[in-house]
Amino acid sequence: MEEELKCPVCGSLFREPIILPCSHNVCLPCARTIAVQTPESEQHLPALLHPRSPAPAAAAAAAAPGPGAAAGSTACPDSECAAGGGGGDHADKLSLHSETDSGYGSYTPSLKSPNGVRVLPLVPAPPGAAAAAPRGACPASSSLTCPQCHRSASLDQRGLRGFQRNRLLEAIVQRYQQGRAAAAAAAKCQLCDRSPPEPAAVLCEQCEVLYCAACQLRCHPARGPFAKHRLVPPPSHPGAPGGGGDGGKGAGGGRKLPTCAEHDLENYSMYCVSCRSPVCYQCLEEGKHGKHDVKPLGAMWKQHKAQLSQALNGVSDKAKEAKEFLVQLKNLLQQIQENGLDYEACLVAQCDALVDALTRQKAKLLTKVTKEREHKLKVVWDQINHCTLKLRQSTGLMEYCLEVIKENDPSGFLQISDALIKRVQVSQEQWVKGALEPKVSAEFDLTLDSEPLLQSIHQLDFIQMKLPPVPLLQLEKCCTRNNSVTLAWRMPPLTHNPVEGYILELDDGDGGQFREVYVGKETLCTIDGLHFNSTYNARVKAFNSSGVGPYSKMVILQTSDVAWFTFDPSSAHRDIVLSNDNQTATCNSYDDRVVLGTAAFSKGVHYWELHVDRYDNHPDPAFGIARINVVKDMMLGKDDKAWAMYVDNNRSWFMHCNSHTNRTEGGVSKGATVGVLLDLNKHNLTFYINGQQQGPPAFENIEGVFMPALSLNRNVQVTLHTGLEVPQCVKQPKLPNS
Repeated sequence: MEEELKCPVCGSLFREPIILPCSHNVCLPCARTIAVQTPESEQHLPALLHPRSPAPAAAAAAAAPGPGAAAGSTACPDSECAAGGGGGDHADKLSLHSETDSGYGSYTPSLKSPNGVRVLPLVPAPPGAAAAAPRGACPASSSLTCPQCHRSASLDQRGLRGFQRNRLLEAIVQRYQQGRAAAAAAAKCQLCDRSPPEPAAVLCEQCEVLYCAACQLRCHPARGPFAKHRLVPPPSHPGAPGGGGDGGKGAGGGRKLPTCAEHDLENYSMYCVSCRSPVCYQCLEEGKHGKHDVKPLGAMWKQHKAQLSQALNGVSDKAKEAKEFLVQLKNLLQQIQENGLDYEACLVAQCDALVDALTRQKAKLLTKVTKEREHKLKVVWDQINHCTLKLRQSTGLMEYCLEVIKENDPSGFLQISDALIKRVQVSQEQWVKGALEPKVSAEFDLTLDSEPLLQSIHQLDFIQMKLPPVPLLQLEKCCTRNNSVTLAWRMPPLTHNPVEGYILELDDGDGGQFREVYVGKETLCTIDGLHFNSTYNARVKAFNSSGVGPYSKMVILQTSDVAWFTFDPSSAHRDIVLSNDNQTATCNSYDDRVVLGTAAFSKGVHYWELHVDRYDNHPDPAFGIARINVVKDMMLGKDDKAWAMYVDNNRSWFMHCNSHTNRTEGGVSKGATVGVLLDLNKHNLTFYINGQQQGPPAFENIEGVFMPALSLNRNVQVTLHTGLEVPQCVKQPKLPNS
């Protein structure tokens, strides 16, 4: 709280704080130092003069401030402004009407003072202005710039006393000083090794340490880096800032009630809502607030207290959130520190593993080089030995032949010459082409391509690749329609791990095993063709190049109890004509043509009706179920892909694989209704005409996937009705004719 109790100009606790028009506070002495003159060119209203004039020496000092003057300050010092006379006038009575009667100015300052307050340079008075002005007038009007919001406020004829004094803040500062003095009464040296420690003599504002005289000389000498530190008396010391010098004044008794700034003898009793200031009865009698909205001071006090308390509740909630956020950040710091150490250890281990792998590969490559060298040496040595042996044999043969040639015995020469010639020829043939060439080269045909590895090492870096997090199912977008379900999901916010796709899994509707129904990058998927009146469990997971992430939470989806469907124009025969949003069917041909429904059934109990809108010339429409690949250019039931009841105006038959059975009396006409009951729990099919069962169950032991089906020609038009409950009360069936 101490920062709220410090003046933005001097940085100390407030002394006689005043409230500026912008609602900020400043000390009254500080306000005197930051009051500035406004240039004549920006004065839109004539200046009102002070009742007293500064001395000529003071005016000269203001026009040309000396080195000792406050930087950027142009207001008259207290002593100079007070030199012109006594009475009730003070140095803070600087005069100027507001430019717009709002209390604010709008000039752009050209200088900035060291304490952050924007000020204006002095504007010299025009020639002759001093002579023309009455004695006691300020050379220019004055204003005050807020040191916090930098809005300029002009002073009226009352000067600084025109601003209200913040007595509440002053009382809070006084209580704070008393509390701080009481808390610091037992201030002891924090570095003493004695017991008990010596009383503190000074407080270092930079070190925030209390020293006794001996410890100050020993631990905080006034030299080196400590020379710039500011030593102040401890809070309990007399004369210390915020000390308890006169802080106890008024502590024991009640505080004096504040009096009106304009009527010293009147206490505040009312509050002017228009002016937002407390007023007294005399202010109301004078008529200044006559047309203003004035309310009792106590009532407004309670109302504003309640508003402040309500606003504080919001700030308190935010402060609580901020504290929790700070705890979260501190935990995050610890996690970052721990994760950093873990990553460093992991990096060292990975690099060591790379070095070990490179060392092992180096040993393998050296083994290959050694084997290649030994192989080449063996080949060369074998060739040397072989060539040496042959050379020795050839040389011996040559020497022997030369000795034979030297002999002069013709008969003896001829006796062995043929054999010698053959031996020489054989010896010559042994030196074939290539025999005198080395079998291996001195060069090693081993080239180590290390460039890719070097590039990989240079490119070795962190890719921040982890398994993707758990996807979040968006339940508000997940829905079911008929026998299809739609699921939507998204990744958590602030997710940095890349996602390459998703895997959506669905069970079989009976709590069985999950199976993949979608793999891709989309985050919205619709699955059709599910069972009606079934409960499905769905889950999704994400994957990337690092692997597959964890599953999301399961979502439970319930398909529709009853089936809503229409005729399917995409699979109908081309002669079929559909209308009424594909709920009404007829045909262009005199031959029977087949049309299927858009729903498919494999379990459950389902019921739908067909209303005969037109029935001419006694045709034989057929109603029933069929496989998706039923033949569509002949009557329903003539192939093995359909199970049907065909009916005329007098009787009906059941037909499957062109087999006609169970002829039953009773036909259809215009306005008749044919009902189809498919019970896949009992695996049978039953027909109704006008609410009465037509014969026994038509077909039994049927299994698989079936679609509603109808065959008709141009003499018949029917309308399909779906989404019907299964009939509970079934009339007695008609017995078929024998």
